[in-house]
Amino acid sequence: MVRLPRAFFDRPTPDVARDLLGRRLVRVLDGQRLSGLIVEAEAYGGPDDEASHAHRRTPRSAIMYGPPGHAYVYFIYGMYFCLNVVTEADGRPGAVLIRAIVPQEGIEIMRRRRGGVPDRHLADGPGKLCLALGITRAQNGLDLTSSPELFLEEGTPAAAAEIAATPRIGVRGDADALGRPWRFVWRPYILSA
Repeated sequence: MVRLPRAFFDRPTPDVARDLLGRRLVRVLDGQRLSGLIVEAEAYGGPDDEASHAHRRTPRSAIMYGPPGHAYVYFIYGMYFCLNVVTEADGRPGAVLIRAIVPQEGIEIMRRRRGGVPDRHLADGPGKLCLALGITRAQNGLDLTSSPELFLEEGTPAAAAEIAATPRIGVRGDADALGRPWRFVWRPYILSA
């Protein structure tokens, strides 16, 4: 499969989030290839987006200011990692949270890592997919266009007619942040689309 180039990520964040549906997220863990098709993603902007970590520039959110095509991994609720893909031109903040994948390769390994949960729940949330794929803060900052351990491949982009846009889930902020339709789901795979 062909890896997504930097130019793919060097675009407006909502466009990248929508276009990530159907692309393949790949993690090489202990020499084994684990992968899945992205079926849910959320866009996060910069200072004008109160739901975004880049609303205020901090040491943690600095990675969102570029360059595009890097992994932004953070820890949430003291127990889960979340994987984001940095977007926009260098110096302009943006990132896409990968919320869910449909496992394709390495499913047995994912099952072991997730402790025997039903297959449909192996990677149907941002924390779950990081657990299934072994993504931790150690992957923060990786260049997804060249890393041998974490990258994105072309896959088969979701058809526009199969994509739904909704407000983001569980965000804080002003009415604008709460109402932005920046959660994108591939409807055949997400029931709550």
